[in-house]
Amino acid sequence: MCENCGCGNASQEEHRHLPVQEAILSKNDRLARHLREKWQQQGIVTLNFLSSPGSGKTSLIERTLTDLAPRFSIAVVVGDLATDNDARRLQGKAAPVVQITTGNVCHLEATMIEKALADMNLQGVQLLFIENVGNLVCPAAYDLGETARVVLLSATEGEDKPLKYPTLFKTADLVILNKMDIAEAVGFDQSLAIDNIKQIAPQADIISLSARSRLGMENWYRYLETVRLSWL
Repeated sequence: MCENCGCGNASQEEHRHLPVQEAILSKNDRLARHLREKWQQQGIVTLNFLSSPGSGKTSLIERTLTDLAPRFSIAVVVGDLATDNDARRLQGKAAPVVQITTGNVCHLEATMIEKALADMNLQGVQLLFIENVGNLVCPAAYDLGETARVVLLSATEGEDKPLKYPTLFKTADLVILNKMDIAEAVGFDQSLAIDNIKQIAPQADIISLSARSRLGMENWYRYLETVRLSWL
């Protein structure tokens, strides 16, 4: 069994590795609960962004930082297997940014978040954005202490992603359909995508937008305000 995502065929090795995986998740969940309680006491709303690579997580966060800087104090944690390209891209947007480079680990864990934020001054921060590693499998199992889990699906990925990767979508509080400014050009069926999301994740809110063109961004900002007010 894969230590990172639990994939692979069952075998005799499974009995040896499964208890270890369960212990790791239990430890992670305990720390995530501690972080959630801590952030709530500090008045910090935390969003965990998950998606496949290239769906537009960084673009959405970048646009949000640009538009909401006058209204909110925001901090950002960026997770990637390698490079700090996304973190450098977000710097200079009036928000503290910290990079987590995971190496060969395909997800972020609560302990990584705690360590990354140890030296960051969160005094006065209202929103904390965590950009998870681009992956539709591994991150689903790891609670990071987030207030809400945001899953992105871009118009370039196809309408059937929720059906192919149900575990991730089932954990979503919000699903964002991104790059909708090019949906018609790439033949993306928005109605079908929404039907698939509702089938797999009836609990999730759904917002359609384009971070590049700002189409629908006000709906995203209203969602952030609603979550913030309900959390405090």
